[in-house]
Amino acid sequence: MKDILSELEERRNAARLGGGQRRIDAQHARGKLTARERIELLLDEDSFEEFDMFVAHRCTDFGMEQQRPAGDGVVTGWGTINGRMVYVFSQDFTVFGGSLSETHAQKICKIMDMAVQNGAPVIGINDSGGARIQEGVASLAGYAEVFQRNIMASGVVPQISVIMGPCAGGAVYSPAMTDFIFMVKDTSYMFVTGPDVVKTVTNEVVSAEELGGASTHTKKSSVADGAFENDVEALAEVRRLVDFLPLNNREKPPVRPFFDDPARIDASLDTLVPDNANTPYDMKELILKLSDEGDFFEIQEDFAANIITGFIRLEGQTVGVVANQPTVLAGCLDIDSSRKAARFVRFCDCFEIPILTLVDVPGFLPGTSQEYGGVIKHGAKLLFAYGEATVPKVTVITRKAYGGAYDVMASKHLRGDFNYAWPTAEIAVMGAKGATEIIHRADLGDPEKIAAHTQDYEDRFANPFVAAEKGFIDEVIQPKSTRRRVARAFASLRNKSLQNPWKKHDNIPL
Repeated sequence: MKDILSELEERRNAARLGGGQRRIDAQHARGKLTARERIELLLDEDSFEEFDMFVAHRCTDFGMEQQRPAGDGVVTGWGTINGRMVYVFSQDFTVFGGSLSETHAQKICKIMDMAVQNGAPVIGINDSGGARIQEGVASLAGYAEVFQRNIMASGVVPQISVIMGPCAGGAVYSPAMTDFIFMVKDTSYMFVTGPDVVKTVTNEVVSAEELGGASTHTKKSSVADGAFENDVEALAEVRRLVDFLPLNNREKPPVRPFFDDPARIDASLDTLVPDNANTPYDMKELILKLSDEGDFFEIQEDFAANIITGFIRLEGQTVGVVANQPTVLAGCLDIDSSRKAARFVRFCDCFEIPILTLVDVPGFLPGTSQEYGGVIKHGAKLLFAYGEATVPKVTVITRKAYGGAYDVMASKHLRGDFNYAWPTAEIAVMGAKGATEIIHRADLGDPEKIAAHTQDYEDRFANPFVAAEKGFIDEVIQPKSTRRRVARAFASLRNKSLQNPWKKHDNIPL
């Protein structure tokens, strides 16, 4: 019996070493942690239960039968994050460069199936050279099996991808279908075709970092939701994000203890909006002052900064926030901000996370580049996302809500539950100057008349009361009491039940 036990321990130790100490040292020299070290940091201490530690590949071509390391380049299993169950896979770059084989894919598929069956999030840590070329089409089949499970799990359990090394070719499509993607600066990159192929086909000379690094995907392409300085920070932030999310689509988001008075009054909000309607202010200040303990987890901070998306808590409960940012492009909606916000709204709706919308939007960004880029369809995505959402929706208009952008930003007409406005709100088809020049075109040659008409239009419409008279605004509230009013609104909506008509699925304007 002792011999068998010692053999088990030896086999386990060999499996834990992955590709061997020399390759582990090389991984550390690149500033990267090993697959197992990452899991240890991500999960609660001693909570990891591993699956398939001894699985080995079955390939016999190109002399592969000589090398059959246990685990086959991926560590899989489940554990807990702050006591809540998650499933995790972590690719091991020290074994065949983390490349995906048939058995490697089967290990990933097994835990994804279990995650859906048992209703728990999946966290994938990607660090892989791509398909294992020696296995040919079997490796490609493995990718497709993983993709199919990503699709089936979408909207059922949260899926989070952490890119902690290379992720190229077919490998990028699995993270692309997950809910959140996080990258590590300088050590991770994602692209469909690498720099060498790009140079051959298009003659462009580009580095891996420029082509698919963390900066590229967080600022330009919007593929990634955030980038962190190193592996440790990335994993700590993933733990923080998981704390905001429900385990699956049949559970409510977690409720955390809170130490912040829901009725807290913040007098500084009364002066947040400047007297001059064209002067910007930072909407993040309002978000932080509304949230419990000023805690805000921002999503896609570096992309389309004219709209802000992320999670806060109110009375310990998770709330998704979408807010126009007046300091960037005056808070206009455009192609990028519409796509960013629409995806976030749909995620919240999938997982029963209430949505708070803070509005200061002068309209859609004009210009040929926007129209040629399809701003009509992209703007419609956000409109569609808000309109189909059945979760509690509370909207606060702080200043401008002009034209179609007023409608799009969770207006009463898109089934908003509570639509509040500050006294500084201006709800109109357009700004006073533009409206006056259209209505009183005959007086354009007389500056005094135009000025009088403009003042008249402002007196009539540069306030929230016309909309309030029609019931489009439920209440004009004092800025300082916004936290109390919003918290009470969400509290009253906790048992909201709203069903959309039966359909196989919708056809959102992609």
